[in-house]
Amino acid sequence: MKKLFFTLLTLFSSHMLLAQNHIIPLWEGTPPLQKEVELKEKIVQEDIVRISNVQTPTLEVYLPAKSIRNGQAVLIFPGGGYRILAYDWEGTDFAKWLNTQGIVGIVVKYRLPDSPSLTDPKEVPLLDAQRAMRMVRYNAEEWGINPEKVGVMGFSAGGHLASTLSTQYDHDLDLPKDTIDELSARPDFSVLVYPVISFRDKSAHSGSSKALIGENPSQDFLDRFSGELNVNADTPPTFLVHAQDDKGVPVRNSLLYYEALTDAGVPASMHLYPTGGHGFAFGLGKGTVENWRNELLTWLKTMQD
Repeated sequence: MKKLFFTLLTLFSSHMLLAQNHIIPLWEGTPPLQKEVELKEKIVQEDIVRISNVQTPTLEVYLPAKSIRNGQAVLIFPGGGYRILAYDWEGTDFAKWLNTQGIVGIVVKYRLPDSPSLTDPKEVPLLDAQRAMRMVRYNAEEWGINPEKVGVMGFSAGGHLASTLSTQYDHDLDLPKDTIDELSARPDFSVLVYPVISFRDKSAHSGSSKALIGENPSQDFLDRFSGELNVNADTPPTFLVHAQDDKGVPVRNSLLYYEALTDAGVPASMHLYPTGGHGFAFGLGKGTVENWRNELLTWLKTMQD
């Protein structure tokens, strides 16, 4: 019995060493573009964990064991139409999976534009995303990360945010700055999973658009938040995955972004599957789309060079 106890203790300790996580706020005090009001974050845990009304944006950092860490890190933006965050389904589950590959996985709990506490809702998700990238680079040495190997992964509306960060990482607002804000917010690579891309094309996801820029946005806002219109030669290399039968966010979103990347001479890898629908995450039990993660791992290795 004693031998069994120590065996189980060793296994438990090894598991704990493999994946360590901690949560840190993105901002000190009240975040920028936010009023101090009595609002509480809402967490609903049913089939998945859904978070809404985020008031304190955070990074949830998952560190693999030092012995297998390869220097890469991935910031993860869960989807949810800019109204909720599918926090485990498209967030922490993937951070833990990345850990098994020696990659630091970091889930971003970003603020959502429908909160009445925000003073300029359309700017807030990108502002949080920029801050998240800079904070990772600021803490890179402590977390065993190569600051030149930090990418983003976004799902659905989180994919829209990841693509917006990839194309507007240097977008600047007239706000107080600190030493963290002096660092680059440009991702070194981008992974977009059934992403919302366009707000002006016929494939636009109206729910995400309305949540972020309102019911009757100007043409300038439609163009600014349509990722395919903002790609240039400095946009990071990108991995795209989408299902042809996606009824939530049409596959044309990924096609538009891929075409723009190709025109700009940016390396891109696109993986399309005939079935899988929308929100398949790991793709378990969804047929051939289950294989997309293996394709991603192969591609991520090319980003280590």
